[in-house]
Amino acid sequence: MSESASFPRVHLVAGGFPVGSSAGHDIDFVRRELLERLADHEGVRATVSSDFSDLERWLPGAAFLITYVAGPFLTEAQSEFVQDWMEEGGRWLALHGSSGGKAVPLSDGRPGRQMSKEAHHEVLGAFFLNHPPIRAFQVKVSDSTHALTRDLPDSFAVEDELYLIEVRQPGEARVLLTTSDLAASDPAPRKFGFTYDEDTSVGEDGRTRVLAYERRTGRGAVVYVALGHCHTPSTNIQPFVDASVDPGGVTPLQFRGSWEAKAFRQLITNAVGWGISHETELES
Repeated sequence: MSESASFPRVHLVAGGFPVGSSAGHDIDFVRRELLERLADHEGVRATVSSDFSDLERWLPGAAFLITYVAGPFLTEAQSEFVQDWMEEGGRWLALHGSSGGKAVPLSDGRPGRQMSKEAHHEVLGAFFLNHPPIRAFQVKVSDSTHALTRDLPDSFAVEDELYLIEVRQPGEARVLLTTSDLAASDPAPRKFGFTYDEDTSVGEDGRTRVLAYERRTGRGAVVYVALGHCHTPSTNIQPFVDASVDPGGVTPLQFRGSWEAKAFRQLITNAVGWGISHETELES
């Protein structure tokens, strides 16, 4: 067995935009958390970057890509590169802001900005519309047979940014986590953050939203998990939070959100194991 087969290499991208900035997140905390999970697997080697600018250098020969970013996204050429890499068997764990990217002014001249749909979102399979202020909500496990949801309860509570995610290839997505705690009629996202014309993140029932999925492509796959916001006093840019987090709407100076939930920590542990072992199903 070759060294690369015995000791899989993982490439971790954790950073904000502009390069070196936090972009409203405690990137350092998440980077440490993920590296500690990787260190639990003997022999795994990791390379680390703050954006995708050197992806072509580090991804070849890597079995697993993990991203936790707030701003950086794949260029069109890099998207093709990652797609080809997954077709050949690579696995990508994309967390939280990995579904974001570039915000642009509204085309009709109105104040505000909206997210721009890029090739990055096609290869990932998800496009971020917006989120309401940090709030408490229930996460439902939709598929308990996947490696990521092993040992998770049927549902669990978190405090987090409830991402409105448009699943780009719904027919190819194996949905793992959902929530029904924010109806399409709820005005909270419309009054906060980015502008969007249509809520394409909500299901036919007007409530169910996908928070995590797996999409297989070729011999590889991507898993996207929308949860995971965190900040410190020096990195916070949240002007206020929902009353379910603080009755007065005061943003906690330090916020770890889902990272403090036992079920989410188990999910991240499972996800790292999924990427390293290429296991997708529970053994019968």
